[in-house]
Amino acid sequence: MIKAEETLTGKDIKEIPSLLADFSSRVSQMKEFFLRPESGVIYLLGRGSSSNATLFAKYIFEEYTGTISNFIRPHSIFEARKPLNFKNSAVWAYSQSGKSPDIVECLKKLMSWGAEGTAVTNEADIDKNPLAQTAGRHILLSRSPELPVAATKSFILQLWMALWAAQSWEGCFSFKDFDDTVKIIDIMLSNSFAEMGSAYIDKLGRAGMIGFIGRGTYNAVAADAALKFREMARAHAVGYSAADFLHGPVGAYTENDFVFLLSPYSEMPEDLKRVKKALELRGVNYAELYEPEGKAPFSRLITDIRLKIAALNLSLKRGLNPDSPKGLAKVTETR
Repeated sequence: MIKAEETLTGKDIKEIPSLLADFSSRVSQMKEFFLRPESGVIYLLGRGSSSNATLFAKYIFEEYTGTISNFIRPHSIFEARKPLNFKNSAVWAYSQSGKSPDIVECLKKLMSWGAEGTAVTNEADIDKNPLAQTAGRHILLSRSPELPVAATKSFILQLWMALWAAQSWEGCFSFKDFDDTVKIIDIMLSNSFAEMGSAYIDKLGRAGMIGFIGRGTYNAVAADAALKFREMARAHAVGYSAADFLHGPVGAYTENDFVFLLSPYSEMPEDLKRVKKALELRGVNYAELYEPEGKAPFSRLITDIRLKIAALNLSLKRGLNPDSPKGLAKVTETR
């Protein structure tokens, strides 16, 4: 069986430390594209994995910089009976390829209504990047193309970008936080991928459903980890906030399922303790994940990478191709 590190997805993950360092070296060139209007309100636009990255950005921007961040839902924009007032507003449009048709067309509509736009993509060639062309401003995540369907390195870079934007506005972190995170991830990825998730890989393989429960910035990690398990490992996986999980979904979980509890502290917060109690009452298998290395919220990136590798390992265990899952494509045609 091919090793996880030898897949295209594994190679992308191995690149993450160098790409994070490269992005950090280019921040000064991109600061002008970190749009934050005088109104103090930002609109975030994205689909799939990019949508999960906008959730992380919302938490970072609101918790650390006092910048209100709202989500754009393309359907309401396309179906609006009357023009909406987006004057003096900033729209951050995320698309790893820069080619998602609905995101491009939605941004065009918003800009026609007065918004300023900035594109967040992983496509360096502007001629092949309609989103960057439309926005006129481009935050380039990296010059390293991401070929597999599942976004790994580009998703982490989107989170990294949000942290740097917050830093550029408010100086809310230290430069050491960024440097230390790169070092921790580099050391982690120097070890065998086979060890990551090995403690529960058999239970994951047998699970009918896999749940990921987070809170705050970990909510975004939970959502994207679940997406990667669906894409790469063909698993029925869903991410929830702790509160949402307790408002009904927990009732569907049984002893045949598995749940990850993503804790921001070594001592789990009360809402996750309530989730844990509910799982134990139902006999559900679970694992508590707390990342002791790194400083919050940077440690969220470390947890995310561990979970992506676990999804990669489960995919290979099932004899699947994690790089090119059946029925999925890198650019999705939606509206």
